[in-house]
Amino acid sequence: MTIKTAKLSDPAVRAFVTAVNANDREGFRELLTPDATMADDGADRDLDEWIDQEIFSSNGHLDVDNESNEGRSLLAHYRNDTWGEMRTRWDFTVEENGRISRFETGQA
Repeated sequence: MTIKTAKLSDPAVRAFVTAVNANDREGFRELLTPDATMADDGADRDLDEWIDQEIFSSNGHLDVDNESNEGRSLLAHYRNDTWGEMRTRWDFTVEENGRISRFETGQA
């Protein structure tokens, strides 16, 4: 059973999922700190290249199944036009200003 995006606990994570699902690149970038970083399956990746390839040019979409760590860790079904659908985990570091400084994802 998926959790409705509007019910996600952490406001920054909720906005992240909303921006991904709306294919809102500009809104997505505004959620991140200027020096934000990310990792995929344990390897640091170039943030701009990754989000272009894995989210915005391939119609990425998140359906959240479970949240923990006060809403900053998710288990979700992620799908895009490149890879299809897979079960994934997402972990977020949210700063005091409410912006995301790092996210890590990978297959769950």
